[in-house]
Amino acid sequence: MEKTYKKLSLRLSKSEYENLQSQLYVSGMKGEPYLRKLLASQEIKPRPTEGQLRLVREISGIANNINQITRLANTVKSVSPTQMEELQRLCSEALSLLKESL
Repeated sequence: MEKTYKKLSLRLSKSEYENLQSQLYVSGMKGEPYLRKLLASQEIKPRPTEGQLRLVREISGIANNINQITRLANTVKSVSPTQMEELQRLCSEALSLLKESL
């Protein structure tokens, strides 16, 4: 990371300050990293809600179970590999879509 050489002092009105504080709360970021991302035109995403985090954990658990079933099915040969690959693909796709939405 670059060494910081300049210090910036900024005066805001009460409403501007409250707006900034609100945006910092939604993003879950501190002031300096938030402003640096803003100045670099980088996307600032809101922090995930507790419900979203719970959903990620649920889907991750499902994916883990599917992987265990896949290993067992490959050993016992009771489920076709094509079916299991499809289950894994669907679960991976669901997880990817969820992560993108965060």
